[in-house]
Amino acid sequence: MRIRQALTGISGILVTPFDSNDKVDTGPLKPVIDRAVNAGVHILVANGNTGEFYSLTMDEAETAMHGMIDHVAGRVPLVAGVGRSVHDACRLARTARSAGAEALMVHQTPDPFVSPRGLVDYVSRIAEAGDGLPLMLYLRNDAIGTAAIRALTEVEGVIGVKWATPNPLRLAEAMAATDPGIIWVGGLAEVWAPPLYAVGARGFTSGLINVWPEHSVAIHTALEAGDYTKARALIARMTAFEEVRAEEMNGTNVTGVKTALHMMGMDCGPTRPPAAWPLTGVQSAKLAAMLTGEGLIARKDRP
Repeated sequence: MRIRQALTGISGILVTPFDSNDKVDTGPLKPVIDRAVNAGVHILVANGNTGEFYSLTMDEAETAMHGMIDHVAGRVPLVAGVGRSVHDACRLARTARSAGAEALMVHQTPDPFVSPRGLVDYVSRIAEAGDGLPLMLYLRNDAIGTAAIRALTEVEGVIGVKWATPNPLRLAEAMAATDPGIIWVGGLAEVWAPPLYAVGARGFTSGLINVWPEHSVAIHTALEAGDYTKARALIARMTAFEEVRAEEMNGTNVTGVKTALHMMGMDCGPTRPPAAWPLTGVQSAKLAAMLTGEGLIARKDRP
């Protein structure tokens, strides 16, 4: 199963393009996907958080999924994000299977009244709807406890966890308590990849791949070689990008990615509220300076 090996690489979370009428239009994403695949990104993900999943209707999420699968054309595995109500998540799971996705990424539900055993039922229903598609759990809140995390990984079809909390010690505890066959992926992108790698995670998620996939691949290569010094030096070069994305309570996270794409001539439209749009002048200047310094956009003083 190629998906298991690919999950130890980079899971690139694709943006969802919107046209001038605020409609999903995946056409502008083709050069972004082509560049990521050619750079060596191992997996691409539709309907992740960088894809503004929670701003999409179910119809739009299905449209995005179909368009991205078509552009990827089987060159790398495409993982489809599913979530929200159990019926919505199951609908997307069925669509993903029929469209040709190779796995599901189950968003941790934002429902304010969630019980650990209710989460097991939730994931089990999605697994049934996916009818054999492997599941990756997207864990953004480790407060559910190690016993609950273990129970979730024991749901038939679950092959791994995208660990998206800044708590390496809790990750190590969860890994020790679960089946050694479970794949643990760093879910906090490049910046947190080294400490999560240090306790046993492999691979990481990335929004950077939309903009600079070659750099993300270089970081992964360094980590796989155990060269943490090189990995940290490479990560330092993308500090401005991540700092811009973390502003306004992370409300500029996708805004930073889409602004960078626009600056690079691969416009994928704006973000939707409640994300911030556009970046402020200060934020834009900081981002442009980094992109210019790395040769991703031309200097304005050049002809």
